[in-house]
Amino acid sequence: MSTGSHVIHALYTDDDVLMNAVKEAKKKHLHINEVYTPFPVHGLDKAMGLAPTKLAITAFMYGCVGLTVAITMMNFIMIEDWPQNIGGKPSFSYIENMPAFVPIMFELTVFFAAHLMVITFYMRSRLWPFKKAENPDVRTTDDHFLMEIDASGHDAQELADFLVGTGATEINLVANEE
Repeated sequence: MSTGSHVIHALYTDDDVLMNAVKEAKKKHLHINEVYTPFPVHGLDKAMGLAPTKLAITAFMYGCVGLTVAITMMNFIMIEDWPQNIGGKPSFSYIENMPAFVPIMFELTVFFAAHLMVITFYMRSRLWPFKKAENPDVRTTDDHFLMEIDASGHDAQELADFLVGTGATEINLVANEE
């Protein structure tokens, strides 16, 4: 029996069993749409064959933006716009004052990287305010793990038997919402 446009939700109760099931499904060349877990499972992204993230590069670029803003701001405020003699420090050159500015440069680098990374994470994850949750089973927020497999072009019973063999405790055939 061909399933057409359906997905199979396989529920697991242990993360190690889930990890082995993902590896077995990949060996059978099954397309895993998504895996829902109550906590991060180490190595799951590699087992699913997901590409490595480029968020570290983004964080570095955001930190560079923060450092640039800090240097520009301090040079304008303390040297060009309103130079003041604070503690006998010369105020006619940024380079001579730079050691006193290092804490500000560090703080703005971290501030920009952290805040812009949070915004990037929410945008990349499509987590908008008031967005309806996409979690297919509420138990995955507590103690269950759900693997969603594309069932189109496969025999549903054969696929269900395979998933039970990998340790799934519950199998559900669901119409694909895409």
